[in-house]
Amino acid sequence: MNKAELIQAVAAKAKSSKAAVENIVNAFTGTVASALKRKDKVTLVGFGTFGLSSRAARMGRNPQTGEQIKIKASKNVKFKAGKDLKNQVNR
Repeated sequence: MNKAELIQAVAAKAKSSKAAVENIVNAFTGTVASALKRKDKVTLVGFGTFGLSSRAARMGRNPQTGEQIKIKASKNVKFKAGKDLKNQVNR
């Protein structure tokens, strides 16, 4: 399901306009991104938790030349599903 399909499905379920739902989805994703940028966790009880994990800098290899390269440290977004979401998926 892509973003447009999500918006259409939520609009149908909520009996709301697609434009209103699109604004809400954009506000939600922007707010989650801002919180993660501030290194905050976003927890939706029963649904799951968005958080950050860090990857240390390391050495890697260029697969074409075999030359060693430095890979910079980075932050990755992680999502841990909540109990209710796990139960719904595993029914």
